[in-house]
Formats: sequence, structure tokens, C-alpha cells
Amino acid sequence: MSRARLGVALVGCGRVAPNHAMAMADHVHDLRLIATCDLVQEKAEAIRSRYLQELSKRSPEITPEPVHVVQDYRSVLDNPAVDIVAIATDSGSHARIAIDALEAGKHVLVEKPMALDTRDARRMKKIAEDRDLRLGLCHQNRFNPPVQLLRRKLEAGELGKLLYGTINVRWSRDDSYYASDDWRGTYAHDGGCLMNQSIHGIDLLLWMLGEPTRVYAETDTFLRSIEAEDTAVAVVRFRSGAMGIIEGTTCIYPTNLEETLNIFGSTGTCCLGGIAINKVETLITAQSNSDSKADGVSQKVDSVYGKGHSPLYKDFADAVRTGRQPYIDAEAGLKAVEMVLAIYKSAALGEPVSFPLGDYSTLEAKEDYLRHRR
Repeated sequence: MSRARLGVALVGCGRVAPNHAMAMADHVHDLRLIATCDLVQEKAEAIRSRYLQELSKRSPEITPEPVHVVQDYRSVLDNPAVDIVAIATDSGSHARIAIDALEAGKHVLVEKPMALDTRDARRMKKIAEDRDLRLGLCHQNRFNPPVQLLRRKLEAGELGKLLYGTINVRWSRDDSYYASDDWRGTYAHDGGCLMNQSIHGIDLLLWMLGEPTRVYAETDTFLRSIEAEDTAVAVVRFRSGAMGIIEGTTCIYPTNLEETLNIFGSTGTCCLGGIAINKVETLITAQSNSDSKADGVSQKVDSVYGKGHSPLYKDFADAVRTGRQPYIDAEAGLKAVEMVLAIYKSAALGEPVSFPLGDYSTLEAKEDYLRHRR
């Protein structure tokens, strides 16, 4: 694509949208925000203002171009200035908006989860492939410096034979959080702590340990006034023989505690911690015999969102320009959704679930819970 700056329409201007606005302001020479879109006009106006403020701080020499505020996302799909549609709406509308955007010939960058139904996720992936469009996922923690360091060690074989790994998401979301939007915690539009919060860590565990073969899980709703789970634990077996543990909750008292990723191999141990997998706690391999190489890699973050949206946008813009696949592609998004849905199915049926999962959705998980837990 030869356009000097790629035009972006941001659809959905809620909780995570400021991270998108700041990321675009970081890369103003590659990207131009054309429009902000939200059903609540005030939210779209607020994100437009935030973007323009961030732009003036980062690049005061640039004269800002108009950023339109719209309420109906379909109004941006016919705009030839829009190359990329970034989707940050409620999870239940991701697939519909992404499919409409792809069918309109737009590249799509979508927040997690990719979809709430494996059928929708596969359809999104196929449309993008058939139309030679880029479809990227906001699993931005892959760009965290500690995660990148671990990935390099794995690819170099320094951890040896992988034995097992764990992801622990120990965060707090009180009832006021779930009451802030009527879609939160519902099977139709969100899911629970796994689909909304823990899916980032699940993506990383799958990225490190590879293809899963089966999972057994338990979930429950202990404290929060929601339809879906607020706590879950799962045991995963991988094709390589390695095992994994997934733990997620939004019940931690009184505030967010940690998000950790631990990978253990025959010749190496890596423990990443912090609030958003942003710190190297331990990294020792037989080759280095110390964790000194991890000095300076830990990253200070202001929230659980981390700082990955900026490199995510940079990578996606480059993918659109060159025609390569984005660093976090549709296949990665599908695998993360498939794992969450497999956990839901296992917990509902009370038995292990094998991969590939096949057709399944959060609404089918709800039906299975109701049918088997009476």
C-alpha cells in the first residue's frame, strides 16, 4: 500500500480505547486517526480529544487533521480514507463488526477475544485470507520485553525439553465494574474472567508451549454478580507432552495482585511477574547459568494493559504496507478463543475435552452449564 499514512477508524471508545489512541499518536507518521465511533457519542468525543492531546504532546510540529465522531460504525466502511478498522467494542460484537469491515475491504485489528464462537472466528479468518486482507489481534503482551526475552530463549533451545508452564491472572473486578455496562459478565456478550481477563495469559501459554491436546477444568462464580465465571482453574496437556496450568480470577482482595507466566524446562527456568507480565523474576538456563542477562528488561507499567499497544500498532501498520501477516494473526486469536471455550465445555460437562474443539460458543457453554449442573 502506497498511501503515506494509513487511515484508521476506531470503533468502540470504552475502557481500553485510550491505549489505542495513544498508540496511534505514537506512530503519527505511519497512521492517521480518521474517526472515532461509539454508540455513546460522548465517549467517541472523549477519545478524539484524548488522541489530539496525545498527538500535540508527542508531535507538536504536526498540524492535526480533522477526526470525525460517528455513532454508527457502518458509516466508516464506505470511507476510502479508512484503511484499517480497529475494534474495541464489547466482545460480543467483535465478530459482526470485523466481518462487515473485512467484507468492505478494510484491514482489521480487533481487541481480544477475537469472537465468542469458533464458527465466527474461523469465518473472520477465511474472509481475510480470501480477500488478502490483514486481520490482527490485540494480544499486546506478546510485545512485553520480558516476554520477548523468554521467546528468544525458547527459540534458541536454552530451556531444553519443556516440562510445564503456568499462567496466573489474579486480578480484582468488583460489582461496580460489572454494573458499568450491561454486557459485562454475560455469555452473550462477554464471558467471565477467562474470556475477558485471562485470555492474554492463555495466548502466551499457548505461544510458548504449542498445540494443546486436551484440557480439564473447574469454574465457579464465587463473589461477583455475573452470569459467567469469576474464578477458573484448568490443567492442559500439550502435544509435546508438556503440561500447563491456567488460573484466573477477578476475586482478589482488595485490588489487582499479579499476572504471571512461568515456563519450566529441563535446562531452564523462567518466571515472569508483575501486574501484566512485565517483570523478569527468574531466568536461569544451563547456558547462562545466571539471570544476569535479564537485567534492564523488566518494564514499569501504569495498568494491567501494559505498554504493548504501541508496538502492536507499529507492527500492524507494517503488515498492511508489506502484505505480510501481522505478528499476532488470526490463527493466534482463534487458538486463544478455542482454549477458553474448551475450558468452559470441560467445566460444564465435568470431563476432559480434546482438541481440536470444533464448533462451540459461549452461548452453548451456558446451555451445557444449565443442562449438566441442575
